[in-house]
Amino acid sequence: MKIVYDNIIYSLQKAGGISAYWSELSSRFLDAGFDIAFYGYPNDNIFMSYLDIDFKKESSINYKMNRYLDFQQKLPKGSIFHSSYYRIANQKDIANITTVHDFTYEYYRSGLARVVHSWQKSRVINKSDGIICISENTKKDLLKFYPNIKEEKIKVIYNGVSDTFCQLNEASQYLTNYYQNLQDKKYILYVGDRKGYKNFEIAVKVVEQIHNCILVIVGGEDISDKENDLLKKGYFHFQGISAKDLNILYNNAFCLLYPSYYEGFGIPIAEAMSAGCPVVSTHTSSIPEVAGDAGLLVDKIEIEEFVRVILKLENKDYRDKIIKKGLAQVKKFNWDKCFKETVEFYKKVLGEKFL
Repeated sequence: MKIVYDNIIYSLQKAGGISAYWSELSSRFLDAGFDIAFYGYPNDNIFMSYLDIDFKKESSINYKMNRYLDFQQKLPKGSIFHSSYYRIANQKDIANITTVHDFTYEYYRSGLARVVHSWQKSRVINKSDGIICISENTKKDLLKFYPNIKEEKIKVIYNGVSDTFCQLNEASQYLTNYYQNLQDKKYILYVGDRKGYKNFEIAVKVVEQIHNCILVIVGGEDISDKENDLLKKGYFHFQGISAKDLNILYNNAFCLLYPSYYEGFGIPIAEAMSAGCPVVSTHTSSIPEVAGDAGLLVDKIEIEEFVRVILKLENKDYRDKIIKKGLAQVKKFNWDKCFKETVEFYKKVLGEKFL
């Protein structure tokens, strides 16, 4: 089985859930000795930096344009082509696989960005021989927006969580260097982008109502001029940190606050649970699938609701119970399992197309 990955995602984002997904799969295909070829461009993606991959050059076309074009190389007959972000190899004698992560553009974007993205996604989904969805909710959304797609072409394969995320003994001793100022501080952790449906502004207002507590922000863009007051309040923002460092922050956090309206999966939720960090989030989209009964999920995305459930964690016995539930729940999500199911799906799609 010849497999080809285009790795365009590493040029499109410096970090993020799709990059994590792509790197976890790639590393396992390499370790397992599969006949796999990687194409791509020079980049500064955090996840890519941990992979020992020799890229092949796909095209001299700039990635900003090539991201919207079909794969530029001729592939051997019977190959699997799996793009990291909504591209296809326009050949009849190969099998195209697409992973659909979410429908944030369809729900929350407008204008030209949505038009272009929807055009690209629609074309690829309709031309794919097999479609992977990272949650049942994403599959439901796929069938909502593309009711013509045959359900038998779709396979739900959950994301995993890296073994890096685990409980640490005497976790506070790891708060050194950049994180030294967090020692002896009660903080709530916010991980990811801060725009729109992620409800970052609600998170800020929630933390303001928690006594003697600060907000620690990880990832996303630089702090804007509008957000400068956050740093003046003693809040912290960390970018480009390793999974090991993020695990330290999870271990020492009072909780992860993840007030998003919508997620295709929500990897930080699984990471936090694996690190023994209670999760406070919303009862929307795929989040209940991932958090299960271990998450403190609000039905109404309101400041008072988040404050109410966070304060319940002040009770040590209750907090320990939630952490224990989280450690049990997160066992459902494993990158080795994701890899195994992906390989099986590749074989199934190839068999149905060529045998």
